[in-house]
Amino acid sequence: MELRHIRYFLAVAEEMNFTRAAEKLCIAQPPLSRQIQDLENELGTKLFIRSPHHMELTEAGELFRQYGTRILELSERSVEDIREMDQGLQGTIYFSNVEGHAPALLAGWIAQFRTQYPHVKYNLWNGNTDDIIARIKKGLCDLAVIMTPFDAEGLGTFDVYEEPWVAILPTDHPLARKKGDSIELKELAPYDLLIPSRHSRLHEIEEWFAVSGTKPKVRCYIANTLSAYELTRQGIGIAIYPASASDIIARESLCIKAITNPSVMARYVLAWNKERAMPKAAMEFLQYVKTSSKG
Repeated sequence: MELRHIRYFLAVAEEMNFTRAAEKLCIAQPPLSRQIQDLENELGTKLFIRSPHHMELTEAGELFRQYGTRILELSERSVEDIREMDQGLQGTIYFSNVEGHAPALLAGWIAQFRTQYPHVKYNLWNGNTDDIIARIKKGLCDLAVIMTPFDAEGLGTFDVYEEPWVAILPTDHPLARKKGDSIELKELAPYDLLIPSRHSRLHEIEEWFAVSGTKPKVRCYIANTLSAYELTRQGIGIAIYPASASDIIARESLCIKAITNPSVMARYVLAWNKERAMPKAAMEFLQYVKTSSKG
């Protein structure tokens, strides 16, 4: 068995599709299928249950994925450690982050960290908190900036930032023409709302409105800020987003007001899988964030 066999297996296990895995590995599908068959023959057991439209890991396949992931991590770490003896800290840190203020946080940390460790590389992936937590637990990222609420089981977390939620309105909306930079939450109740597309986010927003005895009228669930901007600009509804959304939209075409009564905050957290060994570069990065945040 060679390391490439493990890499091929892990690619198929991640994609659960030979065609996509072959594209990811930049090889043809028939050789990939043969490599997996050879690996199964060497191990003396099936690693995948195959059907015309479905694939899944066998019990042996799931166990081999755990061992294979550790073997590759150890292999990569051994190379990095040897290089570090001569060149300093090496390796790639795999990040995932939500939208809002998270990209600015991450960019600032990386800009400072690279002055001390110039040979470290970075891989960034963007998504919502629910998707990112799944990636953390599967070992697909080392560190992630996510937003509350979330299920913290199995995660290490560290608070890094908070900002208010705001209402983003078309400039010709009646509420936009009212004086002041804030708006009471109950004033939004009669209007169609655009909110982030997490199920837990809907529950959270419903709890905000319940304080004033009202319910939100959600017209659209949105996965990214640019869509919220365009839909709001076209008058589809009022977007409820963290205040940092205003950093990437044209203020002259929209009106942004802080939400009050209740005033609610979006909280950002740096998270990692506390049940999985973290690569050295990621550990150093985590320690840097903790130290700089205290300062």
